[in-house]
Amino acid sequence: MRTGIIKTKDNRYIKIIKISPINFNLKSDLEKEAILNSYKIFLKTCDFNFQILIQSNKEDLSNHFSQINNNLIQEEKNIQEISKKYINYIKELNNNKKSSSKNYYIIIDYINKNNEIMDVQTHAIENLNDKFFKIKDGLARCGNIAIDLNDKEQIKNILFSFFNTRIYSNNK
Repeated sequence: MRTGIIKTKDNRYIKIIKISPINFNLKSDLEKEAILNSYKIFLKTCDFNFQILIQSNKEDLSNHFSQINNNLIQEEKNIQEISKKYINYIKELNNNKKSSSKNYYIIIDYINKNNEIMDVQTHAIENLNDKFFKIKDGLARCGNIAIDLNDKEQIKNILFSFFNTRIYSNNK
């Protein structure tokens, strides 16, 4: 697991890559066109399957609200009213999931289809690292940063959140 690669029960190997995206909406039309062209080239060069995972997380704003409430004591009445309306507005946004952060991941895998390979684990690590560098290079041309996840706890949390969300969604 030092490599950030996980072996699953069905003998697949997976690697999770965190993507730090650009803000496409802030780019000029010319920059957007260049980014889209780079993304098309990226997709064409990826001759393997991958999954894109987007996780939305509701923000925990309790510290922010308590700071505002602590400062309210010293403020005038009209500022207190404005602050209370602000808190209610932000709570409403957060309840409607409009103030959430998003994390972007790409999941790649390796399945041993060739039973002749003696050292499957070494081959899987090499294969997944090759895919990682291809993704990292392709997305860098689009302005994004691909981060190799090696932290066991972080990977477990991502997978736990992903699978629990899917189970919850399927039970509705």
